Amino acid sequence: MNKIILNFGLLVFFISLIIFSQKGWMLDQVLLKSFIVFVVITVMFSILAITFVKAINKSTFEKAKHSNENLTGKDNNE
Repeated sequence: MNKIILNFGLLVFFISLIIFSQKGWMLDQVLLKSFIVFVVITVMFSILAITFVKAINKSTFEKAKHSNENLTGKDNNE
């Protein structure tokens, strides 16, 4: 998943290079702003992916715990 996020960040970096260079800015401004966009997008999607994976793991763990209780014969009403 990290490779996908990095590839998406690089795609956004190169698209922002094109967009910012079309505005007629100096090369150093274009590179700096594109790099900032790359870092922000990559960090944002990394945090989103970590949160998503933790939520999936938590729900899977709860389902497994519930199914194990059903298999062992433990009843919630007892």
